[in-house]
Amino acid sequence: MSVTLIVTIVVVLFVLTIVVKSILVIPQAQSAVIERLGRFRNVAEPGLNFLVPFFDRVRARIDLREQVVSFPPQPVITKDNLTVSIDTVVYFQVTDSRSAVYEISNYIIAVEQLTTTTLRNVVGGMSLEETLTSRDQINGQLRGVLDDETGRWGIRVARVELKAIDPPPSIQDSMEKQMRADREKRAIILNAEGQREAAIKTAEGQKQSQILAAEGAKQATIMAAEAERQSRILKAQGERAARYLQAQGQAKAIEKVFAAIKAGRPTPEVLAYQYLQTLPQMAQGDANKVWMIPSDFGKALEGFARQLGAKGDDGVFRYEPSEDIQPSQPEQDDPSIADWFDTSTDPRIEEAVRAAEAVARKEVESPLNPGA
Repeated sequence: MSVTLIVTIVVVLFVLTIVVKSILVIPQAQSAVIERLGRFRNVAEPGLNFLVPFFDRVRARIDLREQVVSFPPQPVITKDNLTVSIDTVVYFQVTDSRSAVYEISNYIIAVEQLTTTTLRNVVGGMSLEETLTSRDQINGQLRGVLDDETGRWGIRVARVELKAIDPPPSIQDSMEKQMRADREKRAIILNAEGQREAAIKTAEGQKQSQILAAEGAKQATIMAAEAERQSRILKAQGERAARYLQAQGQAKAIEKVFAAIKAGRPTPEVLAYQYLQTLPQMAQGDANKVWMIPSDFGKALEGFARQLGAKGDDGVFRYEPSEDIQPSQPEQDDPSIADWFDTSTDPRIEEAVRAAEAVARKEVESPLNPGA
């Protein structure tokens, strides 16, 4: 191999080395801190960048995406001297690559230590119950402190989350007993509330039932009283009409008897005969025990016939009606008593009867149809 060929190969290799070292390609969402002879030159952006070979070098490559770091559980003492183990998760993003490289040696470790210190300060002022129920408040305080402290490192803390808060086993057992007691308490309260509501509903139902029963009894009493009143009124009206008709009948009968007697021109013997026929009827009374017939009864009838009658051809005195006596006219009924003899039923009574029949029919059908 000649010297010329060797020199050519060396020159080509040198040129390739210079070209390779002069070109720097940065991927998207990353950046690179460039130093020249040990001093900061610039921050290479994503894309094609050119370097001065043997003078420029890449100090560090920085990921510009949001990063998630989960720290191991940290023991923290609460305000009531109880030790709890808390896991934290921090979401952060590098916003200034130069500060992240030159302001802090390892920003991930720095964020972890700062998170632990701030968490102890925040939780140390709270009791265990407040710690367990104030996650959002603790997250907000942690994020505010971390964002302020890490700003000079070129880091923005987006969010801090407490992944788990584990009290000591003895405290967990006590909390479980307390939660169990609370659940039993709530169950007893709910059961009592249910029983109270059921008792109230039952009492309301009984109240409504008693009210309806009282209303029904009241209506039944009213209807019975009204029916009794109507019955007595109708019975009294019927008795009144019957007595009136009976009185009219007796008047007509007496009138007919007297008319017949006048027409028959009775003699004292006939009157005595009629009197004797009437005596058994008069003696039928319970209070009549003994009847005395006067001995001069015949003479009294004879005197009555002589005074009112005229002596006939056969020597017997007979009653002669006066010529100016006119035959009696049939008595006309008073229009005011015409409704006494009305046999039609009162519409209100008919309606009450129909209602009573409907209620009775419903009461009869109800036991036969329980689902109705």
